[in-house]
Amino acid sequence: MTTTKKAAPKKKSAAKKKPAKKTTSGANKTSSVKDAVNLAKDKSVEIIASRHFASWLAGQGISLSISTYQASKMFMLGVSEDGGLSVTERTLERCMGIVADKKSLYVASNWQIWRFENALSAGERTDGFDAVYVPKASHVTGDIDCHEMAVDGDGRLVFVNTLFNCLSYLSRDYSFHPVWKPDFVSEYTPEDRCHLNGLALRDGKPAYVTAVSQSNVADGWRDQRNDGGIVIDIQTDEIVCEGLSMPHSPRLHGNTLWVQDSGTGYLGRVDMQTKTFEPVTLCPGFLRGMTIIGNFAVACISKAREGHSFGDLQLTENLKSVDTEARCGVVVIDLVSGNILHWLRFEGVVEELFGITAMPGVLQPRAVGFKNDEIARTVSLPPVVV
Repeated sequence: MTTTKKAAPKKKSAAKKKPAKKTTSGANKTSSVKDAVNLAKDKSVEIIASRHFASWLAGQGISLSISTYQASKMFMLGVSEDGGLSVTERTLERCMGIVADKKSLYVASNWQIWRFENALSAGERTDGFDAVYVPKASHVTGDIDCHEMAVDGDGRLVFVNTLFNCLSYLSRDYSFHPVWKPDFVSEYTPEDRCHLNGLALRDGKPAYVTAVSQSNVADGWRDQRNDGGIVIDIQTDEIVCEGLSMPHSPRLHGNTLWVQDSGTGYLGRVDMQTKTFEPVTLCPGFLRGMTIIGNFAVACISKAREGHSFGDLQLTENLKSVDTEARCGVVVIDLVSGNILHWLRFEGVVEELFGITAMPGVLQPRAVGFKNDEIARTVSLPPVVV
């Protein structure tokens, strides 16, 4: 049994009609606005999707949740009852790592990790939504710059603790429990030396991580953004790929390890024999965050901001070579052909995304927020025991 406050209707804003630039064969040429979310009275974001993006979600039987630390928002993308794109959002300060597991949704924010639970039972709906994620618990980690997260085979949350250059689990008594660090990092210290960021599981166990460099000094990774990136097999401590530019989001698909070479804009494969990166798809933005559904990679792209982190990357020249600029949004890539089949764009104040996770079996989700009294009036009860 679940009681919820009826969600306020969203305001829609008119789309700016701009011709979509084709950067990779197979991308849809027609875009349409399905929904828009007001972030503030004087700031808004417009959501523009390719023609078949919503129907692709419906066909896969999934919805998506996306985090953006730049705008401190968590977006949920799904399919409305009329077949259009459903978009809802909640404010979570500097949210980054995000992962769904069964009915749970974990989101890392500025200094804590939240656990949301879907309060609806299978087949139940409220106000059209088939999932309502309610915050149930948070773990205070402190500001450790938590990047990617995953749920291991034992149901435990494991996360990349970027500030301390390590993988960690939650701890009952402490901020976190560190379990692994690269060999070249001499100690657990809050200095973000190598900018450890991405995590992949194999058979329910942490298997691969990405780092921007092999630096062992505070903030040393910034000097190695163009070609110092590596992928590490954490079970053997072997570097299985190097020479990357700000790599992120390693993901195993079958026996193939896919990695985002974010500084160049390419999604590609790791050749384990030669320990080299094989670029496959040039994406129109700074890659960061990815989930694999079947034979499709769903990846986040961001506008490449100028400055000490994104400046002077090969990505800018690579996009110029195909006559386009960096965008903010999501691309759906066919891993067989390498083509971008569907896409979604954020226009307005949202310029960078971080993480993305899929919620199988959920088509139209929303989450309960903290800024009004809905959280106080949302109560979920266990099944009646006779």
